Amino acid sequence: MIHEQLNKLNENIVNFANHTEKMICNTIDGLINKEENKLNNVIEIDEKFANDIEIIIDRMCFSIIAKYSPKALDMRVVLMIMKMNNDLERIADHAVNIALDSKFLIKKKRIESCFDIQMMKEQVIKMLKNSILSFIRRDCSLAKDVCLMDDVVDDLQNSIIEKLIKLMKSDIETIDRAVKLINITHNLERIADLSTNIAEEVYYINEGKVIKHKIL
Repeated sequence: MIHEQLNKLNENIVNFANHTEKMICNTIDGLINKEENKLNNVIEIDEKFANDIEIIIDRMCFSIIAKYSPKALDMRVVLMIMKMNNDLERIADHAVNIALDSKFLIKKKRIESCFDIQMMKEQVIKMLKNSILSFIRRDCSLAKDVCLMDDVVDDLQNSIIEKLIKLMKSDIETIDRAVKLINITHNLERIADLSTNIAEEVYYINEGKVIKHKIL
């Protein structure tokens, strides 16, 4: 039956989201605690799992469409999960980018802005968690909250970059490390944007209204 297949599909996309969340946490933990093994696991093991589960979910979506020709809400759910699947795969890629930059940084003298990035990570994780919760619960209010949180992440990123620019101007020997940290903030900001995409899709699927590019 189609609803059994949809339940399996929902379970897989939630598992994928949980996996990407762990990838993000492990990259920043690896950076803060200088744990290269965590960073290597993200790059060498977690990315492969993310790529594999993305393919599985895509195939499940196409199979459901081909076998059952879903209508109305069921069809919107399948199409949404396909978009979420793509967003989660991109989130996994951003986590790998962070891990690669972190491998460089843990071999160097620490810049204190690392701890500001920890704060940014916590906000990004909250956005990702809540976007998935809004999907599971079909909670449009929570989805709107995720969209509003994107401004908090942007403000944190701008603050970190401002500090790093000042540091580079005062000490040119920090430039290579500061640039890597700026790259990490860009990757975290993109994860926040992708989490917002998921929340916007949740709102659309339940309310039938597009909230992209609108003030909530």
